[in-house]
Amino acid sequence: MHYAARRNHVVKYMLNSRCLQTGTTLVALLMFALFTLRPAPTSADEPKAGPTDRSAIRAVLTAQQEAWNRGDIAAFLTGYWHSPNLTFSGSNGIFRGWDAVMARYKRNYPDRGAMGTLDFSNLEVRFLGPDAALVLGHWHLKRQKDEIGGVFTLVLQRFPEGWRIIHDHTSASPTDTNPK
Repeated sequence: MHYAARRNHVVKYMLNSRCLQTGTTLVALLMFALFTLRPAPTSADEPKAGPTDRSAIRAVLTAQQEAWNRGDIAAFLTGYWHSPNLTFSGSNGIFRGWDAVMARYKRNYPDRGAMGTLDFSNLEVRFLGPDAALVLGHWHLKRQKDEIGGVFTLVLQRFPEGWRIIHDHTSASPTDTNPK
């Protein structure tokens, strides 16, 4: 190939390569700007649910606390989805189905003394969609022989009969469960 023709070919290649680099750089800069300049997620980004939904979920937990403090495990479990697909996980493993969860509560809390007085606190309700919510909170049992407590995560779903817990993950932890 003649020197001038080869030089012309190299210049065209370099020109095309430089255009390609510039185009790629522009696309990268635009993507960077798009993702970094958008507003940070806020609670406004949370799926919309009415204030009555938040109140209804808190009412489920209040009713559970009241039922527990009366010694009524059956009434306590009305806050749970009555289904074989209900799940509960804790330090003793995973329990599947409403019947298994009921049996677990009855085995671990056979009488009023074992049940003590239940208190839920530091509840945080976060909507995952119009018919689903996540609740984080603390639980505390005061009994004559001791006091125990911990944290829980609940997943609730709206059903025609109201909000029900479809998954409960409860962990025991030291009584001071608020990190400083």
